[in-house]
Amino acid sequence: MNKRILAASLASALILAACAPVAPAPTPTPVPPTDTPAPTPTPEPTPTPAPTPTPQARDIVDTALAAGSFNTLASAVQAAGLVETLKGEGPFTVFAPNDDAFAKLDKATLDNLLKPENKDQLVAILTYHVVPGKLLAADVIKQTSLKTVQGEEITVKVEGNDVFVNNAKVIATDVQASNGVIHVIDTVILPPSLAQPQEKDIVDTAVAAGTFNTLVQAVQAAGLVETLKGEGPFTVFAPTDEAFAALGKETLDNLLKPENKDTLVAILTYHVVPGKLLAADVVKLTLTNTVQGEPISVQVVEGRVEINSARVLTADVAASNGVIHIIDEVLIPPSLVNKLGQDIVEVATGAGTFSTLLKAVEAAGLVETLKGEGPFTVFAPTDEAFAALGKETLDNLLKPENKEQLAAILSYHVVPRQLVAGEVIQLAAITDTAAATIKTVQGELLLFSSKDGEVFVSGAKVITTDIRARNGMIHVIDKVILPPSVAGDKDVVDTAIGVGSFTTLVRAVKAAELVETLKGKGPFTVFAPNDEAFAKLDKATLDNLLKPENKQQLANILTFHVVPSKLLAADVVKQTKIKTVQGQEVTVEVKGNDVFINGAKVLKTDVLATNGVIHVIDTVIQPK
Repeated sequence: MNKRILAASLASALILAACAPVAPAPTPTPVPPTDTPAPTPTPEPTPTPAPTPTPQARDIVDTALAAGSFNTLASAVQAAGLVETLKGEGPFTVFAPNDDAFAKLDKATLDNLLKPENKDQLVAILTYHVVPGKLLAADVIKQTSLKTVQGEEITVKVEGNDVFVNNAKVIATDVQASNGVIHVIDTVILPPSLAQPQEKDIVDTAVAAGTFNTLVQAVQAAGLVETLKGEGPFTVFAPTDEAFAALGKETLDNLLKPENKDTLVAILTYHVVPGKLLAADVVKLTLTNTVQGEPISVQVVEGRVEINSARVLTADVAASNGVIHIIDEVLIPPSLVNKLGQDIVEVATGAGTFSTLLKAVEAAGLVETLKGEGPFTVFAPTDEAFAALGKETLDNLLKPENKEQLAAILSYHVVPRQLVAGEVIQLAAITDTAAATIKTVQGELLLFSSKDGEVFVSGAKVITTDIRARNGMIHVIDKVILPPSVAGDKDVVDTAIGVGSFTTLVRAVKAAELVETLKGKGPFTVFAPNDEAFAKLDKATLDNLLKPENKQQLANILTFHVVPSKLLAADVVKQTKIKTVQGQEVTVEVKGNDVFINGAKVLKTDVLATNGVIHVIDTVIQPK
């Protein structure tokens, strides 16, 4: 009872106190400052941080997007309509090509794959990168193959520390996602059913082309199918069906007979070069050896490429074991040419441009010779070349009483072996005069030279090459060439060659491309330094002068030795200065019995030539 009264009294007191007016607080009395430090404020309590929520794991799609290196893959997944699939429950193992892997694909191929019409193909490729189930790296390396969502299998191979899926290298592993795992690869892998068809070998490429039926038949008859389906690589100059038809049915049928297999093998392997030579490589050659063993020649004529006399119609037909270049003619190796086709006389007759030559061959009694076994190379003057001799001269040569002279002239155009165009070009490029000559059937030498990219044979320009006959080769020239013994005397160049002491001079004349000039009409006076004179020059200086890049400098020096008129010794000594072809003057000085040209002593005078005169000097003279 007393406790209840006490509690009620306390409650009433609290209520009255709460309701009473509040008395104002007294104004505080200012306290003078002292040295006592102010009290340190009590620090406020540090709030307890709220617990951080655990982030929700991303699915495979969002994980790839967050990585930032799978932009192309993400675009492809979206284009293929696979986003929801790969965001699904799974689990999945994704071998994910990064952006660099997709960049290895041709841009046009990639752009094409992303087109709506190619969605099925894109789905097949992407699902070939996905394996159902979650396989960490430790699980993957225990496998040798894995079946993909696409249905086909991928191979797994461990090489040292590297793991490969098909041909793609795994470059990062175990990228976790809520519905699986990602392993990053460096190459887009293609299911076998969608991979590019394997390139065909040479035989299958030829079969598929449909224009090499005879060639394929011949390859089969020769037993060369397995060889040309082999590893190689090979370069095949492949004649079309039309090229084989040009041989004639009888010749072709005969070649395909079992008893002529060796001949057929030789012909076919003469079309094959070991190694893979694309068109860009072929045009850099003049000769190249074949599998058969004999060389074929290569030349570029007015923008077209010719192999021997066959024209290349199509180049760079790719095959898995080499390359095919299509040609319009069957090539016959020189060693077999006498077994097939027409002889030189028959070929010349069929050409229609050698009427005078054939008339002359008959008048000289050389028909049977040029129809013989050979082989021969004939440098054949055209009808226009013979006409340039003049009617009177030509009529005179064709008379019976001049038969020996005519035979000498004609046989001077014949070499007793076969020379293809490439060999002729090589001879013309040689600066050593002795090496640039070939003995003819007549017995004297032909000199080969070149100027401005054109080839000359003893002054006659070669205008057509490699006209083949069963017993040799014809090269067409624009001039009738006369052997020195028939011409009576030699021109300046041939005279220098005949003397034998101007080897370096003749070599220099060839290097400067002055042969045709000094074999021209002239007349010329040549102050000719002998070999000893050139030997006075420093060897390095001489070698440098003979380089192609110094041709103009060499020509400048040589033409300083040439006067554009015929001056015998008696005429020279009357002069004090003589203007040269080069443009500057040489000085003439007589000291007792000696004559000097610009300080060079004249050793021998009045060596006559058909187009001028040579005076031998002991020093090479230099223009200013």
